Amino acid sequence: MHFIAQSDSISRDIARFKSYTGKKLIQFLLEEKIKTILDQLVFYKKAHKSDRTYQFWQEGVHPEQVQSNEMMRQKVEYVHYNPVTRGYVDRPEHWRYSSARNYAKMKGFVKVWTNW
Repeated sequence: MHFIAQSDSISRDIARFKSYTGKKLIQFLLEEKIKTILDQLVFYKKAHKSDRTYQFWQEGVHPEQVQSNEMMRQKVEYVHYNPVTRGYVDRPEHWRYSSARNYAKMKGFVKVWTNW
């Protein structure tokens, strides 16, 4: 997952986001008995993580401070073109979960601030 966010304590807030969403998503997978994905979350769990059965998110946070409008444009384009580069879609706005839809004046899933 790639995103651009602002926070006074970005590492702490991303850790909280990952903790909350990871728990909720694992809970959903368990309730729905989605064994294939649960088995993958066990398989890819770091060996030293003995306090948990599943690991949903990759470890680590790699925040980078955006220092100019040009850098912001580059980061937004990178995020938008990632599904295109991976071959999932032909155009960024075709990826239904992308803010590229908001920038293209299409309806997105979350509110996105496009005037920076």
